[in-house]
Amino acid sequence: MSLMLYTGSKSLEHLEVGIFTVFKNLTIILVAYGERAMFDSPVSPLMLVSFILMIISSIIGGSASQVPDQTGIIWMICNCISSASFVLYMRKAIKTVTFKDFDTVYFNNFLTFPIFLTLSFLLEDWSGLKKHYSSPENSDVLGHLFYGLLMGGICAFAISYTSAWCIRVTSSTTYSMVGALNKLPVAVFGMVFFKEAITTSSVSAVLLIAA
Repeated sequence: MSLMLYTGSKSLEHLEVGIFTVFKNLTIILVAYGERAMFDSPVSPLMLVSFILMIISSIIGGSASQVPDQTGIIWMICNCISSASFVLYMRKAIKTVTFKDFDTVYFNNFLTFPIFLTLSFLLEDWSGLKKHYSSPENSDVLGHLFYGLLMGGICAFAISYTSAWCIRVTSSTTYSMVGALNKLPVAVFGMVFFKEAITTSSVSAVLLIAA
């Protein structure tokens, strides 16, 4: 999980969101065939059609993005592999150890938290954050930061819990495909509420995802 989150953030440092989405959807194929190898789960022709439509949709949606650099591609490949490995291993652990949903959430976050906390203090520069909120004009909004962190933590718990539940009752492939579908409401909300440009490429991408 730590490797998946870290490589994802590094990928976004070098890639635009459109290109990131193109490559991220390739993880679904890795999960499907990894699940076939580990759990003998079939890959039906209809699933293959769905994979192709999602990839085409991602390519159309990211067609307006700039050409990605080599560093971003390398981080993205690592993210796809680590994401697929995490999903497959989590399903295996749930089946082998008979984890309940809260158990899965607890151990995932319990093991990830100290790794990220240590790396954050060792590798990240906290001076800018301290300087920003120590100034009188920004000290009043410090509460908004903690409120945002609290809401982010609650959302992260909800994501972890529902992810564990989905993998336990369905399959890794179904979980990955549902995760790809969340791009549909995000794209629509971006057009409606954030006044993003409505182009032929963006509308075609949304329609293909919906299909």
